Amino acid sequence: MQADVFAPCALGAIINDKTIPQLKVEIVAGAANNQLLEERHGEELEERDILYAPDYVANAGGVINVYSELAGWTSARSFRKADEIYDTVLRVFAIAKEERVPTYLAADRLAEQRIHAVNAMVRTWPQWPNK
Repeated sequence: MQADVFAPCALGAIINDKTIPQLKVEIVAGAANNQLLEERHGEELEERDILYAPDYVANAGGVINVYSELAGWTSARSFRKADEIYDTVLRVFAIAKEERVPTYLAADRLAEQRIHAVNAMVRTWPQWPNK
C-alpha cells in the first residue's frame, strides 16, 4: 500500500510481520488501540524510516473527553486539552530523536515523566483527592 499516512482506526495488531513489508508510507498514525502486534514492530517501523505516532498518544482525545465530563470541565477547557495532543506527539518525536529510541519507547518515557510529576504534586497537596 502506498500513501503518505497509514491511519489504522479499527483493528489492533495491524502492524505486524505480514503488514510491515507492505507499507510504503511515511507515517503511521491512527486511532486504533494496540496497533503494534509486538514491541519489536515499533522498532521495525523505525528501521524502515516510518514515523509512528503511538496510539495512546495520538488517540488521547477519548480519555480527555471522558475525564472532562467526570470533572465537569467546560467544553472550551476540554478542547484546549485536546489541542495539546499535537504538542505531545511532537514531544514524543523529539524524545525519540534526542534519545535515539523508537517512538513507542519515547511515548512510554514521556508518560513516565508525567506520572512522576503528578506524584510530586500530590505530595505537595496532601489533601488531594479528598477535598
